[in-house]
Order: sequence, then structure tokens, then C-alpha cells
Amino acid sequence: MRALNTERRRSRREYWHELVKQQEQSGQTVHAFCIEQGVTEASFYNWRKQLRGDAPVRFALVDRRVDGSAATEGLEVMLASGERVRVGRGADAATLRTVLAVLREGA
Repeated sequence: MRALNTERRRSRREYWHELVKQQEQSGQTVHAFCIEQGVTEASFYNWRKQLRGDAPVRFALVDRRVDGSAATEGLEVMLASGERVRVGRGADAATLRTVLAVLREGA
């Protein structure tokens, strides 16, 4: 019985993981996507939050000058939700960690 419950949880997790991935790639709003898929927004957001809690935060340089030189104004972080965070040059690491922690909680 315990193995069956574990398998069901895994299947649900995989199902929602795939739905979240499809929504992110679709370009649709969460509202429109959920209507199309026949799921509630509350369930979608709940699962998305749970699934994102499993993933480490990854960083990448997202802003470079046309001539190939590094941008000197700072950097921009694009979140999986599509939101962007601009970090000015000289921002201290402690503040950046705090901002990212708050964003992770709200995801």
C-alpha cells in the first residue's frame, strides 16, 4: 500500500511538473492556460511553488553590449516567471541574497 501511495505522489508531481513547463513555454498567461487545461489557478500556483522549491537558483549573464564588452551598469536577472530584477553596479551581496530569498518565497 505504501509503495502505491508513493507512486501516485510521483505521478502527480510529474504531471504538474509537465504542466508548469508547458505553461512557461506556451507564452500564455497562467489564467488562460489553466482554463485551457481544466485546472484551477490555485492548484497551478501551489504546484509551481512546490516544484520551484526543489530547483536551485541558477544565474547567467543576460546583458552584454553589442560590441561584446560586458555591461558596466550591473546585471539583470530574469526569473522563471518572466519577471526581471535589475541589480545595479556595486550592489552588495547581502542585499542581493535577501532580495532573491524574498522572490523565492513569493514564487
